[in-house]
Amino acid sequence: MRTTMEARALWKVYQTGDNMVQAVRGIDIKLLQGEMVAIMGPSGCGKTTLLNVLSGIDEPSSGQVLVDGKQLFGISDDERTEMRAHNFGFIFQNFNLLPVLSAVENVELPLLLIGTASSEAREGALKALASVGLEDRANHRPSELSGGQQQRVAIARAIVHSPSVILCDEPTGNLDSGTSGEVMQLLKQINIENNSLLLLVTHDIKIAQQCDRILQMDDGIIINDNSEEE
Repeated sequence: MRTTMEARALWKVYQTGDNMVQAVRGIDIKLLQGEMVAIMGPSGCGKTTLLNVLSGIDEPSSGQVLVDGKQLFGISDDERTEMRAHNFGFIFQNFNLLPVLSAVENVELPLLLIGTASSEAREGALKALASVGLEDRANHRPSELSGGQQQRVAIARAIVHSPSVILCDEPTGNLDSGTSGEVMQLLKQINIENNSLLLLVTHDIKIAQQCDRILQMDDGIIINDNSEEE
């Protein structure tokens, strides 16, 4: 399979007061197209920092991230913003939907940001909502939706522009166990249908075990890399 994302000698070091915190320490990984990969580890081990660097939210202290063979860093801010807008979809624990917008308006935002015509963006957003079973909630605002429905809207927003990488930070963290199971089934279905890389940070071993591969982190490094083939 094709390598969708690669980290090379990735470091992220923070200064906190008089202390230097090595949150990510020399990580090398290759993540493949179509894979569903979980990042696990104790609080403070660096997993969210790693996700933030891989997604371009934070810059690494050293090292490089490649997405579809292109460097994410060492380019202009505008180039990185454009690259992230086209290549990445994001799903967060807190949904991060804009409360003043309807579901369909939230979902069409990634398309509008990359210059898609408004009529085409609306059509694409409606199709994405239909793919997550929410076509009948298109005109509802987030406050009118349950937690599970809001996360489905967030998933539709993440996939509407067909990104090569979908990044999830505790996507089931605010959901009950039943709804978490439904969301994970949906993510697995989308992962298969879109053949995208899905990278997921979670504390929940039951969630991680539904992925193809688990990267276990501790103290800024990957201490174990398990795949279902092993």
